[in-house]
Amino acid sequence: MSTTNLNKVMRQALVAGAGHMMPGAGNALAARFIEAAGHKMMLVSGAAVANNYLGVPDLGLVSVTELAEHVAAIRDVVNIPILADGDTGFGNAINARRTVQLLERAGANAIMLEDQTYPKRCGHFEGKDIISTQEMVSKLKAAVDARKDPDLMILARTDARAVEGFEAALDRARAYQEAGADFLFIEAPLTREELLAIPAAVPGIHLCNMVIGGKTPLLPREELAQAGYAVVCYANAALQASMLAMQQAMQYLAEHGSIQGFESKLMMFAERQDVLGANHFKELEKRYT
Repeated sequence: MSTTNLNKVMRQALVAGAGHMMPGAGNALAARFIEAAGHKMMLVSGAAVANNYLGVPDLGLVSVTELAEHVAAIRDVVNIPILADGDTGFGNAINARRTVQLLERAGANAIMLEDQTYPKRCGHFEGKDIISTQEMVSKLKAAVDARKDPDLMILARTDARAVEGFEAALDRARAYQEAGADFLFIEAPLTREELLAIPAAVPGIHLCNMVIGGKTPLLPREELAQAGYAVVCYANAALQASMLAMQQAMQYLAEHGSIQGFESKLMMFAERQDVLGANHFKELEKRYT
């Protein structure tokens, strides 16, 4: 399916209360597993890209061109809508405009921009700081103007809960919606009551992020959908699962000098090639040789 058609698919799917599951990936391999599991949309997580690609925390160290390369690689291997985490837009409104252009060209179907200062940090870290509402409004207007396809969606994220409080975060969400954001994300509410109150307090299309071990309580999809959420995001579940698996496998190898006895926790060679689409490349070789 073309990127343009996927833009329409995503826009039509995101309605209040839909409760779509949206896992996150930091590379094309994780993206393959997300699609293969039957998920209908996915996030290119900025944190997962930083952790996977650079081996560093989510502190704004990935460049916009590195992010765009990851989005393009993921677009090449999956045929479901992609939300790309555009961080702060990598600067001011002019930078945000270029970020949207790069990520749309790379194959994103929606782009998230947030109101942290640049460089940003993980939404569940301490010590965050945010720009003014007006500066973020300017970025969102630039983002809306920058997109070539009007069906490409702009997601406005606010981290104001940690800095100015819950009511201020709601006020910012309203302002961002008025500025042209297609859907909204209030990051890191601290209680179940806050999390469930957001969609009713600011009517529209909302995403929530379930961070395992983070500040926000983990609630089931059904309850979040009933509250009005269009998207329930697990930005780094795949990453956290893979990190634990790698840690355990490498520790076992170091302690035993062999992987024997651990095989049941590893994907076998043939299955690995199947996941990677090896047969497709074999067919291409036959066609061209």
